[in-house]
Amino acid sequence: MTLDRRRFLTVSAASITGSILAACDKNPRSAQALLQLAERGNARVEAGLFRHSAMNHVAPDAPIAGPSFPKYFVSPRVPVWDAAANGVWRLEVSGAVRHPLSLTLDDLMKFPRVTQKVDHFCVEGWNARATWSGVRVSDLARAAGITDDAQFVDFGGFDKGYHESWDMQSAMHPQTILALGMDGYLLTPGHGAPARVHSPIKLGYKNTKYLTRVVFMPVRNGGYWSDQGYEWYGGT
Repeated sequence: MTLDRRRFLTVSAASITGSILAACDKNPRSAQALLQLAERGNARVEAGLFRHSAMNHVAPDAPIAGPSFPKYFVSPRVPVWDAAANGVWRLEVSGAVRHPLSLTLDDLMKFPRVTQKVDHFCVEGWNARATWSGVRVSDLARAAGITDDAQFVDFGGFDKGYHESWDMQSAMHPQTILALGMDGYLLTPGHGAPARVHSPIKLGYKNTKYLTRVVFMPVRNGGYWSDQGYEWYGGT
């Protein structure tokens, strides 16, 4: 995904939003309803543009960002799992599944591992690159036995309750992983330890860090930034 395409989507959304606000500035309730309608339409356009078989390809010798890879979180300080207060960290997998899971880091290490050097796209326009290792979300879904009504998935963490929900097709993409390592090392707190979501097919704010729960759902919900006006789909 190039910046040009992201810019196209942003400009298109802005144009639609501006037209709605101009037409409805005297009727805020109508404007809100129309904005929600436009956002749903935007999501359909983005989903239509996204080819779920497409892969983010990076040359084997392409440089990675390394220490320059940005760190971001919404808590006042870097979130660190407090085992003394909260016990051993676990990832809870629940919702529309036949076999709810409660997985420690050691449990996740036993899943098939993947390593991928991919791009990371930020909504602000910058890109970075890293080599991530972890577990495909599709493998986690298979282990939990998702049911037919699982159409969306919500990823939540302990960074002030941060969460973002995804469409199922994007979550099942082969490059969507629960990352446990970065650039050959286990994740550090600055990058979302002990586990985070990472995929090059979604903008950075959709990639929940400090992960503690994965909830498969029949209907979509929002998210930390999605509820503040960012695009819910957030595709690249």
